[in-house]
Amino acid sequence: MMWLFAILAVLLLGGVAVVAAGMGTPLAQEYGDRPDAEVPADRPLGPEDLRRVRFSVALRGYRMSEVDALLARLAEEQAARAPESEGRGATGEE
Repeated sequence: MMWLFAILAVLLLGGVAVVAAGMGTPLAQEYGDRPDAEVPADRPLGPEDLRRVRFSVALRGYRMSEVDALLARLAEEQAARAPESEGRGATGEE
């Protein structure tokens, strides 16, 4: 009877080793569950782009209120600078 338990234990450990080595059925495909940042790549960022961006939250990640406050501040600063830069040409000269 003891031999039977020993053989079962060896078979069980061998099965675990095969699965752990990836020789069993593969894991499910990974899917992206992070929110898209959706920031434009073809133009400079504007105030509305900063207001819309959201970051994903991870375990022991960041304080959302701090990031939201920074994004709001950056958006306000961009909005304040926007009228100044509209009078300039593409090179930044007036």
